[in-house]
Amino acid sequence: MAGERPTTEDVGAWARELDALGERLGRRFARSEPRRRAVAYLRGLLGDAQRKNGWQLAESAGDARPYGVQHLLGRADWDADAVRDDLTAYVMEHLADPGGVLVVDETGFLKKGAKSVGVQRQYSGTAGRVENCQVGVFLAFAGRRGHAFLDRELYLPREWAGDADRRAEAGVPTDVAFATKPQLAKRLLGRAFAAGVRAAWVTADEVYGCDSSLRRWLEERGQPYVLAVRSDQRLWVAFEQVPVAEVARAAPARSWRRLSCGAGAKGPRVYDWWSQPINRPAAGELQRWLLVRRGVADPEERAYCFAAAPAGTPLRALAEVAGARWAVEVGFESAKGECGLGHYEVRSWVGWRRHVTLALFAHALLAAVRARAAGPRRRGKKGPA
Repeated sequence: MAGERPTTEDVGAWARELDALGERLGRRFARSEPRRRAVAYLRGLLGDAQRKNGWQLAESAGDARPYGVQHLLGRADWDADAVRDDLTAYVMEHLADPGGVLVVDETGFLKKGAKSVGVQRQYSGTAGRVENCQVGVFLAFAGRRGHAFLDRELYLPREWAGDADRRAEAGVPTDVAFATKPQLAKRLLGRAFAAGVRAAWVTADEVYGCDSSLRRWLEERGQPYVLAVRSDQRLWVAFEQVPVAEVARAAPARSWRRLSCGAGAKGPRVYDWWSQPINRPAAGELQRWLLVRRGVADPEERAYCFAAAPAGTPLRALAEVAGARWAVEVGFESAKGECGLGHYEVRSWVGWRRHVTLALFAHALLAAVRARAAGPRRRGKKGPA
């Protein structure tokens, strides 16, 4: 958890794992100098500096100036996407779980000015309002042994995608076109599946769940999912389209079940749940459901999901998958608080991808060490996250 003070044993385990990770990543760097700086950068991200920016990371590496760090993130010869592939493999080696969940979510990075790639006034879930920020779309894996991030994409707003001058200044490659957040999610999931990642479920919030093309793509793959949708999302009922909130209002009072969807910071997260089968997908053997979550203290507090899973899947399983989204919120908090995910000062396309990839690797290292320390007790825990 973010904010926990590491013990001497923790620090030793992290150091040993970092040494092994440095050997693993060495093949991605043609020259020894950037290879050494990449390992030092990871060590600095795992250190106890309050702000893990270029100056502080340089100081932690014993440099008087941040020029070496800047070179690593901007001009050195290495491929952040190749390191991203190593990240995906590393996470699955340590956290693989046949009952695991792939979680898609986004986070904002508040920025000043207009030079940072992709920055503009847009909604940031981190701030809970419209702010001047960058937005990244991320893919995480949550299982019984823990959770960590597998991949990332920077959301490039339409205004940026169509501005040749800004693209050139920020170094956006010519083949990068505008893509919606659900399209970025499909890209992330497609890469994970192609890399051999196997998960029992996919889950995401309303930004992604309301995209019918993403849902159909998952169904065509036979991939079960629980995706949140807005209250005004419509479904077919008796030859007319009805908002899901209206459908839920007709649920019989005795059909709701009180279930925990997983452990939260203050104990089990308990809600009332109701589901109703809806039409089958055009392809595959998955059954579709409307899943509704209702607050215990405030029955008017409701959330809605579309789900697809094998017929007979119990309501408890659907609720637990919906609750697995909490893992990525904890992951963002930890990656930002412990690993400097949002502390970067780079403005370019390449710089963002390099810093974020290394920060996610630092976060994955922590998850791997914690999973190993938890041992059989953690592996025996039930639930998707």
